[in-house]
Amino acid sequence: MVQGYDRLFIEFVYYFNVERDYFECHEVMEELWLEEGRHPLLQGLLQVAVGLYHHANGNVSGAVKLLTAALQKLDPQPEETLGIHLDKLRRDSAEYLDKLRRIGEAPFAPYDLDIEVLDPVLCDAVERLIANPPVKEHENG
Repeated sequence: MVQGYDRLFIEFVYYFNVERDYFECHEVMEELWLEEGRHPLLQGLLQVAVGLYHHANGNVSGAVKLLTAALQKLDPQPEETLGIHLDKLRRDSAEYLDKLRRIGEAPFAPYDLDIEVLDPVLCDAVERLIANPPVKEHENG
């Protein structure tokens, strides 16, 4: 643990912001979510990643379902928590969801969202992973 940040959470931010590997985000966050008693905040973050993964793989209805569920879990959470700017991610996710709901009239290609890291300790931990990437324990296939 890095000053209050679980290794799995740091890896989640790394896979989300750097690798853009939303499948791996799901894998590491699900493990953390189960370890931490299934906290809705962690599940909401997991669901954002899975929603982006679904859209990237052509499953628009799955993406809508997951992003909707994510926002329901993230909405009651503080604007800033876990060293991240959660409110920005909520707003970006809501905008993405709105676009998905209108995709028939206004098609768009999948794009990445960013988790804005506010805590320098978390930022440094992610930077260390950039220098020495984690070994993926899970392979999607």
